[in-house]
Amino acid sequence: EETGMISSLEGLKGQPKLKPPFPAVQGYLRKPTIVNNVETLAAVKYIIRDGAAAYRKFGTEKSAGTKFFSVSGNVMKPGNVEVPLGYPLKDLIALCGGLKPGRKLKAVIPGGSSAPVLTADEAMKATMDYECLAQMGSMLGSGAVIVIDDSNSMVDLLQTIMHFYHHESCGQCTPCREGTGWLSKIMHTIASGHGTNKDVDLLKRVSENMMGRTICALSDAAAMPAISFVTKFRDEFIAHAKGEAHA
Repeated sequence: EETGMISSLEGLKGQPKLKPPFPAVQGYLRKPTIVNNVETLAAVKYIIRDGAAAYRKFGTEKSAGTKFFSVSGNVMKPGNVEVPLGYPLKDLIALCGGLKPGRKLKAVIPGGSSAPVLTADEAMKATMDYECLAQMGSMLGSGAVIVIDDSNSMVDLLQTIMHFYHHESCGQCTPCREGTGWLSKIMHTIASGHGTNKDVDLLKRVSENMMGRTICALSDAAAMPAISFVTKFRDEFIAHAKGEAHA
C-alpha cells in the first residue's frame, strides 16, 4: 500500500495514511510523490518509444495494452507471462502447460489472493481484462493467477489465505485487526471438523461487516475471497464443518 510504504520511508511505522490528501498532492515528507509499480514502469519504455496508439493496438478498447500474469497452482509450467489484455483465461492456463494429468479444473483465483474466486465454468468463459472480471464479480488485481484443480480443498486454501491476512494486518484499524483474527479462527474451527453451519454463516457475516470500513484495502482483501469461497463452495464448507472433509 503506497502510503504505508511512504510512512516506512519516513522512518515511521509502516501503516497506511488517511486519504485525502493523496500522495500526488502530499506524500513523502509532505511533498508531492508519485508511487509506481514495476509493471507500470516496464510499459513506459514502449509507450514513449512507439507511441500510445501503437501500445493501444494490444488489448481491448477499454483495457488497452499488455499485462504481466504470474500463474501458479496446479499447472504444468507455472511462471510469469506477458499477454495482451483480454486474453482468454483458458488460453492462459494452456500457455502454462495446462492442468496436471488426470485432473479437472475446479476454480481459479484471477488476480491475487484478494480477488473473489471464479468457478471452473466461469473461468472457461473469462477474459483477462478489467471489464470482464468485474462483470463476473471478481477483479484483475495484481495479475497473480492461482489455478485450482479437483485435488485441492477450498477450505484448506481459504484457511491459508485467512492466516496470511491476519498475519499481514498492521493492526491500525479495528475491523481489520480484529476481523482478520476472527476469520482465521473461524476457518481453523471449520477446517478441523469442529464447526457448524452457523460458523459458515458467521464467516460470511464477519467478512461483510469488514468491507469498506478501514483506511486501506487489506480488510476488504481478506473479506472478498472469504465471501466468494463460502458463497460458491458452500457445500464443501458445510461438509468440513461437520467433519466430512473432502476435496
